[in-house]
Amino acid sequence: MPPTVADRVRHILQAIADVEFLLRGKSRDDYAADRFLQFATERALEIVCEASRHLPADVKARAPDIPWPKLVGFGNRLRRAYHRIDTAIVWTVVEADLPPLKAFVVQVMRDESAG
Repeated sequence: MPPTVADRVRHILQAIADVEFLLRGKSRDDYAADRFLQFATERALEIVCEASRHLPADVKARAPDIPWPKLVGFGNRLRRAYHRIDTAIVWTVVEADLPPLKAFVVQVMRDESAG
């Protein structure tokens, strides 16, 4: 049975929590210097992007400020152009794109449990 919307939202939230754990106390330079940290972070971001890709349009429409196509494109790049991943771009995605996505999926989870 394929994952439900609730499953996808939980996967996104868990992967974001993993990224937060991995990068807690780390600087951009620490990240750029640690290949295994990069691998782990990129894998968690792949999960975020893939799960986001499968959210229904009506769910995504509730957060028009989240760059959904950009997330999908970034996930594709992580999977297919892995040899051209720029650590500065990953760091920017983590800092700029994950916080609003996290806030949104937390709200979706609240709405689902209240409804």
